[in-house]
Amino acid sequence: MQPKSRLGRVFELPSDEEEADINAGIASDPDTRELTDQELEELRPVGRPKAAVTKERITIRLSPEVVAEFRATGSGWQTRMDKALQEYLNTHARADIERLG
Repeated sequence: MQPKSRLGRVFELPSDEEEADINAGIASDPDTRELTDQELEELRPVGRPKAAVTKERITIRLSPEVVAEFRATGSGWQTRMDKALQEYLNTHARADIERLG
C-alpha cells in the first residue's frame, strides 16, 4: 500500500533493495548517521510556533480605500490593522464607539 498525504498525493516508497542501498550508503558515510528514536522525538517541529493567544477569524466588510492603504504597507498589513483597532479602543470610551454605530 502506498501512503497518501492529506491532499491525496501518493508517495512512492523505496523497494527493499533500494532501502538496503540507502542504508549501506548511510553506514559508509562517516559524516552521517540515522537518528535514534529519542533524537527524532527531541527535534523541533518545522514551521511557526503555536501562538499562546490566537486571534479569531472573522469576515468584515471594509471600504476599499482602507484595505488598499493597509495592503500598501506590505506584508503584515492585517497585524498592523489589528494594532490600529486596538489603539483606537484604548483611546476611545465604549460610549463613543457605540455612538458611531
